[in-house]
Amino acid sequence: MAIRFLKRPTVHNLKSIVAFQTPKPQSLSTVTQIPVSPRTSQQSPYRKQISLFNLFQRHGFPPSQLHGFLKKNQFFQNYNPHELEKSLGIFFSFQIPQKFIISLISDYPRLLEFEFLKKWEMGIAKLGVSGVSPLMIRNVLEFSRRFELDPVDVSRCVKILKGLGLRDGTVGRVLEEFPRVIVMNEGEIQRKIHFFLGIGIPENSINGIFHSLPGILGLGVEDRLKPLLSEFLKLGFTEKVVRREISREPRMLGMELGELSRCLEFLGTLKCRVPIKENIFSKGELRAGFEVKLRVDCLCSYGLIRREAFEVLWKEPRVIIYEIKDIEEKIEFLVHTMRYNVGCLIEVPEYLGVNFDKQIVPRWNVIEYLRSKGGLGCKVGLKGLIKPSRLRFYNLYVKPYPECEKMFGRFSSDVEVGNRHPVGLWKLMKPQKHPESEEDVKNMKFFVQSL
Repeated sequence: MAIRFLKRPTVHNLKSIVAFQTPKPQSLSTVTQIPVSPRTSQQSPYRKQISLFNLFQRHGFPPSQLHGFLKKNQFFQNYNPHELEKSLGIFFSFQIPQKFIISLISDYPRLLEFEFLKKWEMGIAKLGVSGVSPLMIRNVLEFSRRFELDPVDVSRCVKILKGLGLRDGTVGRVLEEFPRVIVMNEGEIQRKIHFFLGIGIPENSINGIFHSLPGILGLGVEDRLKPLLSEFLKLGFTEKVVRREISREPRMLGMELGELSRCLEFLGTLKCRVPIKENIFSKGELRAGFEVKLRVDCLCSYGLIRREAFEVLWKEPRVIIYEIKDIEEKIEFLVHTMRYNVGCLIEVPEYLGVNFDKQIVPRWNVIEYLRSKGGLGCKVGLKGLIKPSRLRFYNLYVKPYPECEKMFGRFSSDVEVGNRHPVGLWKLMKPQKHPESEEDVKNMKFFVQSL
């Protein structure tokens, strides 16, 4: 059996081992320098997120939205919690509804920067504007934050507008709809006023123009307002008519160059019943063209292009005489409740021409009820909902299902239709009988024999 002997280390090897294992002496300062983890020196991101969550929740933010809000705006973790709480306090000192503050901060979280908001501690009410609206506060703060403006700049603008004769309500309206007026100088605003006075608009009507169309302050006199006025005159309208219509409807000045010409050309191609056409032109040709422009803008705001909007109006001219709010109500119901695309209006423009409460809603309720009960043999589209007459729709979808009669209302046995004329009126309208003489009898016999 082989025995293995370990070699005894030499003195040289032992010294090297001892030298390797023995640590070098360190100074006292070196020994006391213990590494410190970042979590012990500052708050962890998780704890910061929890503190931010609690801070916003105390100020009324819904917990269901806070997770997404803080995840989207992670820069809040770099903010000083004490300054952030002060910024929220400044917002709530504006005395505006809490829901509006939450919506404003959700849309513009950068407004919570303390260095910006501490300039507004004086409060919005001290700017010199009475009846401050939440929308005005929102737009003024957002514009001031973007261009690094102070409350002093806003106060200067308010003094200029009031010095030019604008009332408090108009000043608030201008700041609400056109906050860029804050950086405009007094001369630019005066040029607009001199333009209106030059075309004969009374001074007391200028305040109403700025109240109805605040954005007119951003339009140039030479490159926009004067060419637009020249276009009105070239179309054959007198200065008196233009001045009267502008005073009644200042939004006409917001039309693009050539837009009125296009609308009037469109009105010339309309093919509709005479009463509808008379109603369209009842307030004059200039106002009729402007009403077409408003309806086109309304339809385009929901996704149609201008060519499609004109096509809808041409197929259903009754839309021109309906109020804008009624058109919007129908489109909102079409998109959000009925779940149809707004492009369906091109194929079924009659939808905008029928009565909303008496025809659209009852028919939709009947179809939805039958669809939920499985009573429809095929899919009923917007065309099948609107195109049939009332009697045909009743016979198809209401008459076979008695439970739908109360829902539909029309032709229902529960609905009493009042008589148009008083009872017995037919007796008064009955033609009077005259006694027949012998001569009349002879004449009738002679006439019959001649045949």
